[in-house]
Amino acid sequence: MDHALFAFLNVDSWAEFTWVIVGLLGQLSFSARFIVQWIASERAGRSTVPTAFWYFSIGGGLILLSYAIYRADPVFILGQSMGLFIYLRNLWLIRKEKAANA
Repeated sequence: MDHALFAFLNVDSWAEFTWVIVGLLGQLSFSARFIVQWIASERAGRSTVPTAFWYFSIGGGLILLSYAIYRADPVFILGQSMGLFIYLRNLWLIRKEKAANA
């Protein structure tokens, strides 16, 4: 069983298997943001991006960045690093707007 699973996931050890699971969880978390955005838009009857979208983006992005660092993939590392900056910036702008409106 281990050999078939390892072959399917292209891993050689339990440590690599664990990192693949971490990567998959990160991808699921990252993808969940689109479900959150879709539900919020359906409820509003217009396209909208809820704050939860940015939190899922950060959570999934951090997990995927960890996975990319483990895999030593410079393209993936750069992509996730830049994305995290954008997600954090959006949360900062949302916070700033809420403070101005309070």
